[in-house]
Amino acid sequence: MQPDCLILYVHSPAESVLFYRSLLGREPVEQSPNFAMFMLNDKTMLGLWAAHDVQPASGQRGGGAEIGITVETNDEVHAAVASWKAAGWPVLQSPTAMDFGYTAVTADPDGHRVRMFRPTQG
Repeated sequence: MQPDCLILYVHSPAESVLFYRSLLGREPVEQSPNFAMFMLNDKTMLGLWAAHDVQPASGQRGGGAEIGITVETNDEVHAAVASWKAAGWPVLQSPTAMDFGYTAVTADPDGHRVRMFRPTQG
């Protein structure tokens, strides 16, 4: 067994598609009024499901977990933050050195956190 799909419950899949299209630099592979799907890599997908349509219903909302995106340099973290600011996205954490690496955090329209980081070299 290998997990291959992460699904986020969102208020508006169309609004979330705009965010993730810009963040990921690619189009969704599937899209309907209540759902959209992006390929994150050759094995893993990200689904965006309209919260009002989720079965069984869930009262959970964004902000309790993160999507992590690994980059190779600190400059890529800074470039990501610059692009987030240009897009009007929140910067929840400015570029910061932490135990695990150099990192910054934004959030999608529903408060799901996205962490960009360059891992600490071991």
